[in-house]
Amino acid sequence: MDGDPAVEELQAAAYTVPTDAPEGDGTFAWDSTTLVLVKVRAGGTTGFGWTYGPAACSALAEDLLSPVVLGMPALDVGRASQAMAHATRNTPRPGTASYAISAVDCALWDLKARLLHLPLHRLLGAVRDDVGIYGSGGFTTYSRSQLADQLAGWVHGQGIPRAKIKIGESFGTREDRDVARMRQARDAIGPGAALFVDANGAYTAKQAIRVMQKVHDLDISWFEEPVSSDNLAGLREVRGRVDADVAAGEYGTDLGYYWRMCAADALDCVQADVSRCGGITGWLRIAALAAACNLEISGHCAPHMTVHAAAATPNFRHLEWFHDHVRIENMFFDGCLDPQGGELRPSSEPGNGLAIRTSSLEKFRVA
Repeated sequence: MDGDPAVEELQAAAYTVPTDAPEGDGTFAWDSTTLVLVKVRAGGTTGFGWTYGPAACSALAEDLLSPVVLGMPALDVGRASQAMAHATRNTPRPGTASYAISAVDCALWDLKARLLHLPLHRLLGAVRDDVGIYGSGGFTTYSRSQLADQLAGWVHGQGIPRAKIKIGESFGTREDRDVARMRQARDAIGPGAALFVDANGAYTAKQAIRVMQKVHDLDISWFEEPVSSDNLAGLREVRGRVDADVAAGEYGTDLGYYWRMCAADALDCVQADVSRCGGITGWLRIAALAAACNLEISGHCAPHMTVHAAAATPNFRHLEWFHDHVRIENMFFDGCLDPQGGELRPSSEPGNGLAIRTSSLEKFRVA
């Protein structure tokens, strides 16, 4: 690196990729996923980051965030993060604007690491060599054979010792199928792997407790969003009545959200999504808050962007190896990681260790 280069360019674009099969959970269904890619340039070097969100995030990044980031010292990521938060005061920041901030923040961290010729996890201060993951998918739209094949592929094929499925189908109105699918999942992965479930906020608190009582024999160890993540009293009630660890937080976009969740004593583990929560800068702050509350943090989705931050987080538990995002990231980037054995080892290459596969992107571009 020559001197202290300023950020000289910011570009953003959105790409919508059809799913490989219809996907759904307890409260939503989809047939495509949009990735918004941000590239920043300084000193002859380009860094990049991304978010999964509406295509409008690309316009937010270029129109609202670019003016405050351009000209800033590329090494001063904290200063850029603060400037972006101020620039989105009236947007407002919680919500979609934070998705755009997250993509830019991750791009700036990648740029800084590349300028310094360091792997990103080393720049952040790695505390571990490997990052534990869990296979995630098991959509409510899957047939019995699709579910079994996916779960067996993770656990028996790739040696990932944890697997998660979606429950709470049709806003919690198909309890019998939820129970049947959990039993199918346990049969598919066998007794030695951990079984996780995610209701995406579909149940009421008493309903969530009742459903878990019906499957007590399955040894489910992770219950994600049994009720809406906004229902802190409900999360706390479920947490007190089930054996599984209760987790939530994937929709959080500001530190106050996580403070309220931790202060409510509503969780056994905090979830944060680096592509939503303010990027790596936001993740580090949330992880510190969780640690102060004696809680661990789990990474939600976007595994190839989260892995470096996870490796630098002392109170980290595991990272979601989400089928939809894994598929897209393997399509769009060279240098993607091998999940064999249930651990990811961050790249030793500078930055995030990835390279954009430009030829694979353009046919999916929407903005």
